[in-house]
Parts: sequence; structure tokens; C-alpha cells
Amino acid sequence: MAGQRIGYVRVSTLDQNEKRQLDGQVLDRVFTDKASGRDTTRPELTELLRFARDGNTVVLRSMDRLARNLDDLRALVQGLTRKGVRVEFVKESLVFTGEDSPMANLMRSVMGAFAEFERSLIRERQREGTALAKQRGAYKGRKKTLTPERADELVQRAGSGVPKAVLARDYWISRETVYHYLRHAKLE
Repeated sequence: MAGQRIGYVRVSTLDQNEKRQLDGQVLDRVFTDKASGRDTTRPELTELLRFARDGNTVVLRSMDRLARNLDDLRALVQGLTRKGVRVEFVKESLVFTGEDSPMANLMRSVMGAFAEFERSLIRERQREGTALAKQRGAYKGRKKTLTPERADELVQRAGSGVPKAVLARDYWISRETVYHYLRHAKLE
């Protein structure tokens, strides 16, 4: 019995169209993440890795949809192929089974290096754009998550002993953001 064909789609922003990535592919199931490819901490990718079984084929539009880091790309492909999962990249016309030719491994490394290079260029352009906006006085930084009143309330509650995890949950922010507000108020 042939395994399932499983699609994985990743888009970086909410307004990108994920439907076109695997258009025309016959798939039994599709996992879709709306997240950056800078790391592998993505809920649907985690679920895909848990779900994929021996005999399945994971289909992706291109390597950069799986990872923008060569080490992550290698680790993900090798982890899947060790489980007996075939990995197919449509755009690059590459298939990995675990018994890959030296040429296939070279292509994975070269294409993965290009994805990593592209991610570096994106970060560099972001830094340059931010620096130029600061020079013009147009960059005000990221919008604060909490209003000044809510931030004061958070600081007061932290001062009275409310745990940071509870504050994070109550204000719908991360614990790191809680600590940021407390550092700013010099209460950490």
C-alpha cells in the first residue's frame, strides 16, 4: 500500500496566497504555517513531523518553504528520510529518500545555501531601511503592546507578587514582554 502524499506550505505574511504553492498537486493532507522561515519553531511543521510515517511523501513547493537555514534544511530532510519518508521539492525537481546521490546532496546544499543567503539579504535590507528611517526621524520603533495605563497596572501587579506567567497570560503578551515592561519600570 502506498503512503500518503502530504503537502507543506509556509507563507511569511498573512496576505500571501498559500494556495498557489502546491497548486496541481494531488495531496491527502496539507499542513500550512503562516510564519517566518528563519527557524523551525512552527506549529504546523511540528505537527507534520509528528504525523509523517514510513512510506509517506512530503511535497513542498521549494526548499526555502521548509527552511531558510542550511543546517535546518539538512536536519529536517534527514530526519524525515530516516523515518522512511520521501521528500519532494517541486520547484527544484529534487527528491530525497535517504539513499540520495552525491549530486542530489550537493544540490540540496547549494539551494539551501541560496535560501540562507536570501534570508541574510532580507535582514540586511531591514536593518538598512530602519537606519534610514531613523535618520529621517520617521522610525518610532515598534508600537507598544500595552497602553501606558495597562503597563502601569502590570507593573503594580508584578510589584504585589503576581507571577510573571500569570501576568503574561492576563495581558496576552509573552513573558519576555512582561520582563521588558518591568525593566523599563526598573522593577525586575
